[in-house]
Amino acid sequence: MKKIGFLSFGHWSDSRHSAVRSASDALLQSIELAVAAEELGADGAYFRVHHFAAQLGSPFPLLAAIGARTSRIEIGTGVIDMRYENPLYMAEDAGAADLISGGRLQLGISRGSPEQVVEGYRYFGHVPPEDSSDAEMAREHAAILLQVLAGEGFAKPNPRPMFPNPPGLLRIEPHSPGLRDRIWWGAGTRATAEWTGSQGMNLMSSTLLTEDTGVPFHQLQAEQIQRFRDAWAAAGHEREPRVSVSRSIFPLVNDLDRAYFGSGRDESDQVGFIDGGLARFGRSYAAEPDELVRLLGEDEAIAAADTLLLTIPNQLGVDYNAHLLGSIVQHVAPGLGWR
Repeated sequence: MKKIGFLSFGHWSDSRHSAVRSASDALLQSIELAVAAEELGADGAYFRVHHFAAQLGSPFPLLAAIGARTSRIEIGTGVIDMRYENPLYMAEDAGAADLISGGRLQLGISRGSPEQVVEGYRYFGHVPPEDSSDAEMAREHAAILLQVLAGEGFAKPNPRPMFPNPPGLLRIEPHSPGLRDRIWWGAGTRATAEWTGSQGMNLMSSTLLTEDTGVPFHQLQAEQIQRFRDAWAAAGHEREPRVSVSRSIFPLVNDLDRAYFGSGRDESDQVGFIDGGLARFGRSYAAEPDELVRLLGEDEAIAAADTLLLTIPNQLGVDYNAHLLGSIVQHVAPGLGWR
Protein backbone atom coordinates (compact mmCIF):
# COMPACT_ATOMS: atom_id res chain seq x y z
CA MET A 1 0.00 0.00 0.00
CA LYS A 2 1.11 3.54 -0.77
CA LYS A 3 -0.64 6.78 0.14
CA ILE A 4 -1.58 8.83 -2.93
CA GLY A 5 -2.37 12.52 -2.68
CA PHE A 6 -2.42 15.56 -4.92
CA LEU A 7 -0.17 18.60 -4.66
CA SER A 8 -1.63 21.84 -6.03
CA PHE A 9 0.29 25.05 -6.61
CA GLY A 10 -3.03 26.90 -6.61
CA HIS A 11 -2.35 29.05 -9.66
CA TRP A 12 -5.02 31.38 -10.94
CA SER A 13 -5.11 33.53 -14.06
CA ASP A 14 -7.74 35.61 -15.84
CA SER A 15 -6.73 33.97 -19.11
CA ARG A 16 -9.65 32.56 -21.12
CA HIS A 17 -7.79 29.25 -21.14
CA SER A 18 -7.87 28.96 -17.33
CA ALA A 19 -10.74 27.45 -15.33
CA VAL A 20 -9.35 29.26 -12.27
CA ARG A 21 -9.73 33.00 -12.87
CA SER A 22 -9.35 34.46 -9.36
CA ALA A 23 -8.11 33.86 -5.84
CA SER A 24 -11.68 32.98 -4.88
CA ASP A 25 -11.79 30.35 -7.64
CA ALA A 26 -8.48 28.89 -6.50
CA LEU A 27 -9.57 28.55 -2.89
CA LEU A 28 -13.09 27.26 -3.47
CA GLN A 29 -12.00 24.83 -6.19
CA SER A 30 -9.23 23.54 -3.91
CA ILE A 31 -11.88 22.61 -1.34
CA GLU A 32 -14.06 20.92 -3.97
CA LEU A 33 -11.13 18.95 -5.36
CA ALA A 34 -10.18 17.73 -1.89
CA VAL A 35 -13.75 16.51 -1.36
CA ALA A 36 -13.67 14.77 -4.75
CA ALA A 37 -10.28 13.21 -4.00
CA GLU A 38 -11.63 11.68 -0.80
CA GLU A 39 -14.63 10.29 -2.65
CA LEU A 40 -12.33 8.76 -5.30
CA GLY A 41 -10.26 6.94 -2.69
CA ALA A 42 -7.16 9.17 -2.72
CA ASP A 43 -5.38 9.80 0.56
CA GLY A 44 -4.28 13.42 0.69
CA ALA A 45 -4.77 17.03 -0.40
CA TYR A 46 -1.59 19.12 -0.25
CA PHE A 47 -0.91 22.71 -1.27
CA ARG A 48 2.19 24.67 -2.22
CA VAL A 49 2.60 28.06 -0.50
CA HIS A 50 4.05 31.05 -2.37
CA HIS A 51 3.95 34.69 -1.29
CA PHE A 52 3.61 37.72 -3.58
CA ALA A 53 2.17 35.49 -6.32
CA ALA A 54 -1.18 34.54 -7.87
CA GLN A 55 -1.03 31.31 -5.89
CA LEU A 56 -2.08 30.07 -2.47
CA GLY A 57 -0.23 32.10 0.16
CA SER A 58 -2.18 31.62 3.41
CA PRO A 59 -2.80 27.89 3.88
CA PHE A 60 -4.46 27.52 7.27
CA PRO A 61 -7.94 28.88 6.46
CA LEU A 62 -7.98 26.61 3.41
CA LEU A 63 -6.77 23.57 5.36
CA ALA A 64 -9.34 24.16 8.10
CA ALA A 65 -12.13 24.45 5.54
CA ILE A 66 -11.05 21.20 3.88
CA GLY A 67 -10.81 19.54 7.27
CA ALA A 68 -14.41 20.53 7.98
CA ARG A 69 -15.65 19.19 4.62
CA THR A 70 -13.78 15.85 4.67
CA SER A 71 -13.41 13.03 7.15
CA ARG A 72 -10.57 10.78 6.04
CA ILE A 73 -7.90 12.27 3.79
CA GLU A 74 -4.73 13.87 5.05
CA ILE A 75 -4.45 17.62 4.50
CA GLY A 76 -1.15 19.39 4.25
CA THR A 77 1.36 21.74 2.70
CA GLY A 78 4.32 21.17 0.48
CA VAL A 79 5.89 23.48 1.64
CA ILE A 80 5.56 26.56 3.87
CA ASP A 81 8.57 28.87 3.67
CA MET A 82 9.70 29.26 7.29
CA ARG A 83 11.61 32.46 6.53
CA TYR A 84 8.22 34.21 6.46
CA GLU A 85 6.68 32.66 9.56
CA ASN A 86 6.12 33.77 13.14
CA PRO A 87 6.44 30.27 14.66
CA LEU A 88 4.20 30.95 17.68
CA TYR A 89 1.34 32.36 15.61
CA MET A 90 1.87 29.51 13.15
CA ALA A 91 1.57 26.98 16.00
CA GLU A 92 -1.82 28.46 16.93
CA ASP A 93 -3.08 28.31 13.35
CA ALA A 94 -1.75 24.80 12.81
CA GLY A 95 -3.20 23.55 16.09
CA ALA A 96 -6.63 24.93 15.19
CA ALA A 97 -6.60 23.42 11.68
CA ASP A 98 -5.45 20.07 13.06
CA LEU A 99 -8.20 19.97 15.69
CA ILE A 100 -10.85 20.90 13.12
CA SER A 101 -9.69 18.05 10.88
CA GLY A 102 -9.50 15.52 13.71
CA GLY A 103 -5.71 15.16 13.62
CA ARG A 104 -5.20 14.83 9.85
CA LEU A 105 -2.80 17.74 9.29
CA GLN A 106 0.55 16.87 7.66
CA LEU A 107 2.52 20.10 7.71
CA GLY A 108 5.35 20.43 5.19
CA ILE A 109 7.80 23.23 5.97
CA SER A 110 11.21 24.25 4.64
CA ARG A 111 13.61 27.05 3.87
CA GLY A 112 11.48 27.70 0.79
CA SER A 113 12.09 28.09 -2.93
CA PRO A 114 13.25 31.03 -5.08
CA GLU A 115 11.03 34.01 -4.32
CA GLN A 116 8.82 36.28 -6.39
CA VAL A 117 10.42 39.35 -4.80
CA VAL A 118 13.85 40.13 -3.41
CA GLU A 119 14.09 39.03 0.24
CA GLY A 120 10.34 39.01 0.61
CA TYR A 121 10.51 37.75 4.19
CA ARG A 122 11.75 41.20 5.23
CA TYR A 123 8.35 42.66 4.32
CA PHE A 124 6.87 40.18 6.78
CA GLY A 125 9.11 41.56 9.53
CA HIS A 126 11.76 38.80 9.57
CA VAL A 127 15.40 39.81 9.14
CA PRO A 128 18.32 37.43 9.72
CA PRO A 129 20.91 38.60 12.27
CA GLU A 130 24.06 40.08 10.75
CA ASP A 131 26.05 36.90 11.44
CA SER A 132 23.36 34.59 10.03
CA SER A 133 21.64 33.73 6.74
CA ASP A 134 18.03 33.47 5.67
CA ALA A 135 18.34 29.67 5.58
CA GLU A 136 19.59 29.65 9.18
CA MET A 137 16.70 31.92 10.14
CA ALA A 138 14.27 29.44 8.59
CA ARG A 139 15.75 26.59 10.62
CA GLU A 140 15.60 28.67 13.80
CA HIS A 141 11.92 29.43 13.18
CA ALA A 142 11.35 25.70 12.60
CA ALA A 143 13.12 24.80 15.85
CA ILE A 144 10.85 27.15 17.80
CA LEU A 145 7.77 25.73 16.07
CA LEU A 146 8.75 22.17 16.94
CA GLN A 147 9.44 23.13 20.54
CA VAL A 148 6.09 24.82 21.14
CA LEU A 149 4.14 22.08 19.32
CA ALA A 150 5.39 19.65 21.96
CA GLY A 151 2.90 21.32 24.32
CA GLU A 152 5.16 22.22 27.23
CA GLY A 153 4.50 25.45 29.10
CA PHE A 154 7.09 28.21 28.70
CA ALA A 155 5.36 31.59 29.22
CA LYS A 156 5.11 33.19 32.68
CA PRO A 157 1.44 33.80 33.56
CA ASN A 158 0.10 37.20 34.52
CA PRO A 159 -0.57 37.26 38.30
CA ARG A 160 -3.75 39.27 37.59
CA PRO A 161 -5.12 37.70 34.39
CA MET A 162 -8.46 38.49 32.77
CA PHE A 163 -9.39 34.79 33.08
CA PRO A 164 -8.11 32.16 35.53
CA ASN A 165 -4.91 30.38 34.47
CA PRO A 166 -3.97 26.76 35.05
CA PRO A 167 -0.99 26.26 37.38
CA GLY A 168 2.53 26.61 36.05
CA LEU A 169 3.89 28.08 32.84
CA LEU A 170 1.51 28.53 29.92
CA ARG A 171 1.73 26.96 26.46
CA ILE A 172 0.48 27.94 23.03
CA GLU A 173 -3.23 27.18 22.59
CA PRO A 174 -4.98 25.43 21.04
CA HIS A 175 -2.63 22.49 21.48
CA SER A 176 -3.17 19.49 19.22
CA PRO A 177 -1.50 16.33 20.58
CA GLY A 178 0.51 14.43 18.00
CA LEU A 179 0.96 17.31 15.55
CA ARG A 180 4.68 17.51 16.34
CA ASP A 181 5.09 14.06 14.77
CA ARG A 182 3.35 15.20 11.59
CA ILE A 183 5.81 17.92 10.61
CA TRP A 184 7.73 17.34 7.35
CA TRP A 185 10.80 19.14 6.03
CA GLY A 186 11.20 19.75 2.31
CA ALA A 187 14.78 18.73 1.54
CA GLY A 188 16.55 19.55 -1.71
CA THR A 189 19.90 17.91 -0.95
CA ARG A 190 21.22 14.74 0.65
CA ALA A 191 22.81 16.75 3.47
CA THR A 192 19.52 18.45 4.27
CA ALA A 193 17.78 15.07 4.27
CA GLU A 194 20.28 13.84 6.85
CA TRP A 195 19.64 16.94 8.98
CA THR A 196 15.88 16.34 8.68
CA GLY A 197 16.28 12.81 9.98
CA SER A 198 18.38 13.96 12.90
CA GLN A 199 15.66 16.49 13.86
CA GLY A 200 12.88 13.91 13.89
CA MET A 201 10.86 15.41 11.05
CA ASN A 202 9.40 13.45 8.16
CA LEU A 203 11.01 13.91 4.75
CA MET A 204 9.28 15.65 1.85
CA SER A 205 11.21 15.39 -1.41
CA SER A 206 9.96 16.98 -4.63
CA THR A 207 10.72 16.84 -8.35
CA LEU A 208 13.73 19.11 -7.80
CA LEU A 209 17.05 18.45 -6.07
CA THR A 210 19.52 21.31 -5.78
CA GLU A 211 22.51 19.11 -6.54
CA ASP A 212 23.55 16.77 -9.33
CA THR A 213 25.90 13.76 -9.22
CA GLY A 214 25.32 12.58 -12.77
CA VAL A 215 23.00 9.69 -11.88
CA PRO A 216 19.31 9.63 -12.88
CA PHE A 217 17.07 11.78 -10.70
CA HIS A 218 15.14 8.91 -9.15
CA GLN A 219 18.38 7.21 -8.07
CA LEU A 220 19.76 10.41 -6.54
CA GLN A 221 16.46 10.88 -4.72
CA ALA A 222 16.51 7.26 -3.51
CA GLU A 223 19.98 7.87 -2.08
CA GLN A 224 18.66 11.00 -0.35
CA ILE A 225 15.85 8.95 1.19
CA GLN A 226 18.24 6.27 2.43
CA ARG A 227 20.53 8.86 4.00
CA PHE A 228 17.50 10.36 5.74
CA ARG A 229 16.51 6.98 7.17
CA ASP A 230 20.08 6.26 8.29
CA ALA A 231 20.24 9.61 10.10
CA TRP A 232 16.86 8.95 11.69
CA ALA A 233 18.01 5.60 13.02
CA ALA A 234 21.31 7.05 14.28
CA ALA A 235 19.41 9.73 16.20
CA GLY A 236 17.40 7.05 18.00
CA HIS A 237 13.91 8.35 17.23
CA GLU A 238 11.33 5.80 18.33
CA ARG A 239 8.55 6.14 15.75
CA GLU A 240 8.74 5.14 12.10
CA PRO A 241 9.51 8.10 9.79
CA ARG A 242 7.50 8.94 6.71
CA VAL A 243 8.76 9.97 3.28
CA SER A 244 6.92 11.58 0.38
CA VAL A 245 8.01 12.20 -3.20
CA SER A 246 6.26 14.32 -5.83
CA ARG A 247 5.73 13.40 -9.46
CA SER A 248 3.82 14.70 -12.49
CA ILE A 249 1.92 11.64 -13.77
CA PHE A 250 -0.72 11.71 -16.50
CA PRO A 251 -2.55 8.50 -17.50
CA LEU A 252 -3.78 8.72 -21.07
CA VAL A 253 -7.20 7.09 -20.97
CA ASN A 254 -9.26 9.31 -23.30
CA ASP A 255 -8.90 11.77 -26.14
CA LEU A 256 -8.80 14.79 -23.85
CA ASP A 257 -5.87 13.31 -21.90
CA ARG A 258 -4.03 12.69 -25.16
CA ALA A 259 -4.73 16.22 -26.36
CA TYR A 260 -3.35 17.74 -23.18
CA PHE A 261 -0.41 15.44 -22.44
CA GLY A 262 -0.04 12.87 -25.22
CA SER A 263 2.80 14.40 -27.19
CA GLY A 264 5.74 16.73 -27.05
CA ARG A 265 6.61 16.15 -23.38
CA ASP A 266 10.20 15.71 -22.24
CA GLU A 267 10.62 12.16 -20.93
CA SER A 268 14.07 12.66 -19.42
CA ASP A 269 15.55 14.38 -16.39
CA GLN A 270 16.66 17.97 -16.77
CA VAL A 271 19.65 19.76 -15.30
CA GLY A 272 19.55 23.51 -14.67
CA PHE A 273 20.45 26.27 -12.21
CA ILE A 274 18.45 27.42 -9.18
CA ASP A 275 19.71 30.30 -7.00
CA GLY A 276 23.05 30.08 -8.76
CA GLY A 277 23.58 26.37 -8.13
CA LEU A 278 23.25 23.22 -10.20
CA ALA A 279 19.95 21.37 -9.85
CA ARG A 280 18.40 18.20 -11.25
CA PHE A 281 14.70 18.06 -12.13
CA GLY A 282 12.72 14.84 -12.35
CA ARG A 283 10.88 13.84 -15.50
CA SER A 284 7.12 13.85 -16.07
CA TYR A 285 5.24 10.65 -16.87
CA ALA A 286 2.50 10.60 -19.53
CA ALA A 287 1.46 7.29 -21.06
CA GLU A 288 -1.24 4.64 -21.30
CA PRO A 289 -1.90 3.04 -17.88
CA ASP A 290 -0.07 -0.23 -18.65
CA GLU A 291 3.00 1.69 -19.78
CA LEU A 292 2.83 3.92 -16.70
CA VAL A 293 2.84 0.82 -14.49
CA ARG A 294 6.04 -0.30 -16.19
CA LEU A 295 7.74 3.11 -16.02
CA LEU A 296 6.77 3.90 -12.45
CA GLY A 297 7.83 0.43 -11.34
CA GLU A 298 11.39 1.40 -12.34
CA ASP A 299 11.38 4.59 -10.23
CA GLU A 300 13.53 3.76 -7.18
CA ALA A 301 12.51 6.82 -5.17
CA ILE A 302 8.78 6.17 -5.57
CA ALA A 303 9.41 2.62 -4.39
CA ALA A 304 11.29 3.92 -1.33
CA ALA A 305 8.59 6.42 -0.28
CA ASP A 306 5.36 5.67 1.58
CA THR A 307 3.53 8.68 0.08
CA LEU A 308 3.28 9.87 -3.53
CA LEU A 309 2.12 13.43 -4.18
CA LEU A 310 0.79 14.04 -7.69
CA THR A 311 1.43 17.56 -8.95
CA ILE A 312 -1.74 18.60 -10.74
CA PRO A 313 -2.56 21.20 -13.43
CA ASN A 314 -5.08 22.97 -11.20
CA GLN A 315 -6.01 25.57 -13.83
CA LEU A 316 -7.70 22.81 -15.84
CA GLY A 317 -10.44 22.77 -13.20
CA VAL A 318 -11.93 20.43 -10.62
CA ASP A 319 -13.61 18.00 -12.99
CA TYR A 320 -10.51 17.31 -15.05
CA ASN A 321 -8.22 16.96 -12.04
CA ALA A 322 -10.70 14.64 -10.34
CA HIS A 323 -10.65 12.56 -13.53
CA LEU A 324 -6.85 12.56 -13.42
CA LEU A 325 -6.73 11.39 -9.80
CA GLY A 326 -9.38 8.76 -10.46
CA SER A 327 -7.43 7.39 -13.42
CA ILE A 328 -4.34 6.94 -11.26
CA VAL A 329 -6.22 5.35 -8.36
CA GLN A 330 -8.25 3.03 -10.59
CA HIS A 331 -5.98 2.22 -13.53
CA VAL A 332 -2.38 2.65 -12.32
CA ALA A 333 -2.16 2.09 -8.55
CA PRO A 334 -3.49 -1.51 -8.56
CA GLY A 335 -0.90 -2.63 -11.11
CA LEU A 336 1.88 -1.37 -8.86
CA GLY A 337 0.52 -2.92 -5.67
CA TRP A 338 -0.41 0.46 -4.19
CA ARG A 339 -4.05 -0.57 -3.91
